Amino acid sequence: MPEEQLAQLPTEASNPRSANIDELSTLDMLQVINDEDATIAAAVKAQLPAIAAAIDAIAERFSRGGRLFYVGAGTSGRLGVLDASECPPTFSVPPGLFVGLIAGGDAALRKSSEQSEDSPEQGASDLAAHSLTAEDTVVGIAASGRTPYVLGALARGHEAGALTIALTCAGGSATPSKMARVAQQSIELATGPEILTGSTRMKAGTATKMVLNMISTGVMIRQGAVFGNLMVNVQPTNAKLIDRAQRIIMAATGCDQPTAARLLTEAGSVKAAIVMHRLGVPYATAQARLKLASGSLRAALRA
Repeated sequence: MPEEQLAQLPTEASNPRSANIDELSTLDMLQVINDEDATIAAAVKAQLPAIAAAIDAIAERFSRGGRLFYVGAGTSGRLGVLDASECPPTFSVPPGLFVGLIAGGDAALRKSSEQSEDSPEQGASDLAAHSLTAEDTVVGIAASGRTPYVLGALARGHEAGALTIALTCAGGSATPSKMARVAQQSIELATGPEILTGSTRMKAGTATKMVLNMISTGVMIRQGAVFGNLMVNVQPTNAKLIDRAQRIIMAATGCDQPTAARLLTEAGSVKAAIVMHRLGVPYATAQARLKLASGSLRAALRA
């Protein structure tokens, strides 16, 4: 996009509400920032139908062995890597199920690599290294909706037959963003001008993280990784998580803590422990029921 067109992006516009922010007291400065942040939930709410459509489409592909790739540059890339990296400990999924790719590679997580975002070829190459299939999903993330690295990745995803989704903060523009025009589905958040002109690590970053949290959590709920609002796929790998796992078992069964501790020791997993207690069956039977139910605790308890 030529420089004169960049100025037309909603995320590059000047925010009149923060025009004199450098002259305000610290408390007043924070009030302006907080007031702007309060608009983010509404921007996300307006895109809930699009977010729901994305979650359902991704979950369908997961059931066929697909993976989810987040691709972005700068703040957008870091947020994608963050969300992907938090899924294995939260939902006990393999690291390769949610993959975050950032322009400039992992080094760009700590040290900015702005020039890396200008190469669509690198975006396509980074994604191609993961042997993309038609069951996979590529979520391209860019506040501006026009980052070349991300556009290259979306094009590669399209070539492989994968589902492509654009997540941008370019909503409110007269026309869809470049990414929205390339992707099969789009989520275009109208976050508007930033407090600091063009600093999309702020409102756009907050909105992006909210949506990524919704996508990963929603997909895993659809995959049966949650029972009620309990993280029944949690891995009891340290003292804190063992305590949490025991409390989840207690909440799901009504048993006391010593019983929950014993069940967790015997079963090694929260789901199996809950099935054992609620149905009064041995571990082998609990595991068999969970396998038959494709890991869904609710379905295993009904079977």
